[in-house]
Amino acid sequence: MALWARHVSRWRCLLGTARAELPRGLRSGGCGARAWPGLGPVAVLPAAEEAALGTLQACRRLAAANCSPPDSARAGAFSSPESNLPSVQQGQANVETLPDLDAKILEEDWDDIPPSSALEVISEEEAVQIIAEPLVPLQSSTLRDYVDHSETLEKLVHLGVDLSQVEKRHKAGQLLLTLDFEKDVKKILLFLKDVGVEDNQLGPFLTKNPYILGEDLEALETRVAYLKSKKFGKSEIAQMVSRAPYLLLFSVERLDNRLGFFKNELGLSVKQTKDLVIRLPRLLTGKLEPVKENLQVCQIELGFQRNQIQQIVYKTPKILTASKKRLKQTFDYLHNIMGIPHHMLTRFPQVFNSKLLRIRERHMFLAFLGRAQYDPAQPSYISLDQLVSLPDEVFCTEIAKASMQDFENFLKTL
Repeated sequence: MALWARHVSRWRCLLGTARAELPRGLRSGGCGARAWPGLGPVAVLPAAEEAALGTLQACRRLAAANCSPPDSARAGAFSSPESNLPSVQQGQANVETLPDLDAKILEEDWDDIPPSSALEVISEEEAVQIIAEPLVPLQSSTLRDYVDHSETLEKLVHLGVDLSQVEKRHKAGQLLLTLDFEKDVKKILLFLKDVGVEDNQLGPFLTKNPYILGEDLEALETRVAYLKSKKFGKSEIAQMVSRAPYLLLFSVERLDNRLGFFKNELGLSVKQTKDLVIRLPRLLTGKLEPVKENLQVCQIELGFQRNQIQQIVYKTPKILTASKKRLKQTFDYLHNIMGIPHHMLTRFPQVFNSKLLRIRERHMFLAFLGRAQYDPAQPSYISLDQLVSLPDEVFCTEIAKASMQDFENFLKTL
């Protein structure tokens, strides 16, 4: 508003100067109306005051114009009345041929206006109308401070990416800040959709694996082509990529080595190996040391045979990544307390995925009722699958032949 006030003041000064430079006859209205013999005043040009108030350009045109009537009009001033009347065409011609002032004068006037200063005093009303754009932080520990300045981060948030989790990953935040959405990110998103990742899964997927946005598209396509060459279907690849987001970060050589390891180490066929990694694709992305240690625990400490380990792992792949301590504690209770032999544990290996507390509570309740019978050759046989997989209500009514209240009262005595 302060700048606009200076503009208005400047224009008023220019307007006053233009009016002072006008010929006296024009200022007094001599050009606005002229008396002709035998006639009243005839308007030839608009009054100087009205033209000056209209625009500065009109004032300057009037100042430069010749306010006297044409020579032909003066020569015939005392002729017949008809010849004394000015023609309309002549008046129009005079208006249209008014010379224009040099535009440089106006440009110089604008150049004389000083720029606004940061130290200029303004009113409170003007101050509250000033909107200052936030500055890009030079350094920050959170990506949230950069969302308003980065198109990439803004659109990733709209996709459902959790930046608070991304920034916890090593150098993931720096990576996202260097990417251009149209040039770098968009093509990766289209690739993931083509692989089979659902739209509502893109956000969680990129939250777990933001590094894929920095991968070369051709390398990603090569890895997918390798999985297809191993007879993995499109839906199977989509399932594997969704459940193991880091899968496509591994080179073809590493993926091939992992598949070969499980095939040779467990003695599985090609089809069995493929089924194994489809159900637990993180076997291809995780470390091999825990897998090797669990295989040794099953064979050396738990006493399973190689063919039994093969069956256990094929039925329950999670046993390869389970905690060694938990694996040994569960086996000790099942085998040494409940008396379950190795071959029965091989038939129902899913019992190793259950919580030890759940197994202990239900077994003790059955033993209290005299129904803890796990030998298939004996009457009232209870399979390990029924022991651990059924809900509490079904377990009480169908297996323990008791009420839920009885089970809860028993648990209070433990």
